[in-house]
Amino acid sequence: MPELPEVETIRGQLDKFLAGKKIKEVRIKLPKLVKFPTPKFKKIIIGQTIQSVSRRAKILVFNLSNGWSMLTHLKLTGRLIFRKADEPLQKEDEKWNHLIYSFSDGSRLFHNDLRQFGYVKMVETSKLDDYFIKEKFGPEPLEKGFNFEKLLAILKKRPKMKIKQFLMDQTLIAGIGNIYSDEVLFYSNIHPLRRAGDLSDKEAKKIFGEIKRILPLALKLRGTSENTYLDARGREGEFATRLKVYGRKGEKCDCGGVVERIRIGGRSAHFCPKCQNNH
Repeated sequence: MPELPEVETIRGQLDKFLAGKKIKEVRIKLPKLVKFPTPKFKKIIIGQTIQSVSRRAKILVFNLSNGWSMLTHLKLTGRLIFRKADEPLQKEDEKWNHLIYSFSDGSRLFHNDLRQFGYVKMVETSKLDDYFIKEKFGPEPLEKGFNFEKLLAILKKRPKMKIKQFLMDQTLIAGIGNIYSDEVLFYSNIHPLRRAGDLSDKEAKKIFGEIKRILPLALKLRGTSENTYLDARGREGEFATRLKVYGRKGEKCDCGGVVERIRIGGRSAHFCPKCQNNH
């Protein structure tokens, strides 16, 4: 599933490409993807200008000129790929397409999704804050307001929760998933089965520092192309070459240990038993 660096990469690109463009048409090939009545959905968005593209957690928010916002969640395998009017279509534009947005200047945005877990919702822009409060998203880890004291306070709320699950819980911290929780814990030398309440302040500070270091670095490299992720121009992210443990079960760590994978709450966790031996 695209995580914060991947979704923020796409957000930044689409905000640059789409701001000021008028939606001329939308082709809906998979109605279940749109969690809104099709006729009303088309009536609301067609003819409107995209004012900006923002993000909350892993959700992209297309803010329209008529006071509505279109929320798009890519879930596990979703992609949003932008093509200019004069650009030839690529294979990633044609595979698994479910929504095609056409703009007045001839450019198009392709929403495709192999597993079809993603969704599009419509929310009045004035009600976005209330909507996200109901979704119970935690703080954004890249915002200045997310400081070490805030992380400590959240850790104290879930002392019995395993730290791997803690980092992935969207109601506690928004945007971190399987990939970056593994990498944050590796660089922090923390075993994924450690409980949040058992961490020392020094260990918690390591985790905080790695969140603030790894997420911006991954964003700079346009994310990690794991599974089907591509950015809004159909390119793979470049952070995969930096991964130390995620997806590397059975491979040697830099320390000479061998990366292991375990299941925690139905999700996988990769770690080096030599570097992260403090369970």
